Amino acid sequence: MAITVGDVERFEVSRGRLEAIAYRLLGSASEAEDAVQETFLRWQAADTGRIEVPEAWLTKVLTNWCLNQLTSARARRETYVGEWLPEPLLAGDPMLGPADTAERRESVSYAVLAVMERLSPNERAVYVLREAFDYPHREIAEILDLTEAASQQIFHRAKRHVAEGKARAEVDEGAARKVLEEFLAAATSGRTEPLVRLLTQDAVAIGDGGGKVPARAKGFQGALAVATFLRGLFKPGKAKRALVGGQPDVYATTANGDPALVAVLDGRVIGVMCLEVAPEGIAAFRNQVNPDKLERATRTWAAGEHGEPLLTAF
Repeated sequence: MAITVGDVERFEVSRGRLEAIAYRLLGSASEAEDAVQETFLRWQAADTGRIEVPEAWLTKVLTNWCLNQLTSARARRETYVGEWLPEPLLAGDPMLGPADTAERRESVSYAVLAVMERLSPNERAVYVLREAFDYPHREIAEILDLTEAASQQIFHRAKRHVAEGKARAEVDEGAARKVLEEFLAAATSGRTEPLVRLLTQDAVAIGDGGGKVPARAKGFQGALAVATFLRGLFKPGKAKRALVGGQPDVYATTANGDPALVAVLDGRVIGVMCLEVAPEGIAAFRNQVNPDKLERATRTWAAGEHGEPLLTAF
């Protein structure tokens, strides 16, 4: 059956919401785009005249396609080189989705996306649909072919796991910039002590190079180990300039709602460092340098306006 202009328009109304759901489920912008495209192809092939609630139908198709992807993704990540981190979304990216409540903002934070990697596919789907998009359990049960009681049980279990794995404090744009400026001042001081004072005792630093950019296979743990690593990371050196092909400018921004440093070289984003801020200090640094996971960040960066860089690295 040929798809009509009206069918396309109905799908486009839902595209933004579908992309935001898929990104939270998959942790990858490129895979989220693929999921939405696959959903469109199935919508195109369906007898849309018999679909009473297009939003529910599209959400069900998308979610179940993502569940299949999550199952195969777990197998792929067992052979992934080094640490795996989600693909970061810079401030202003529409794929971040709704941000009108603390729960919705938190559901897309880098910290929560990292914790959700430990959930089962069903737990992740129920958590995202309920916490980030406020779907009632009755609808979630229909989407996932569960009972309503099972959906509620899975949600409470998932929410408990997420709460146990994070200690994030929400900060506004002004506070985020202040955190980043204080951190950079300490990181470029050449001394470890100023950094240690900014960190929680159990701070961690993780990098994802995907085997394409050098990154430690296992993260650093503990304030002193993390501070020592960061001091070295921001220490100028010819070898670093040669490795990245120049001296990148480092800007303050937010990624996934968290304070973030973006390293830009010749208009291309080559690194995004997300900081997880807890009430006691900076609890985690998650540094994405895998070029495959920075293509969308580069497009978002190129489309926006930016102030002066905080520093020119190396």
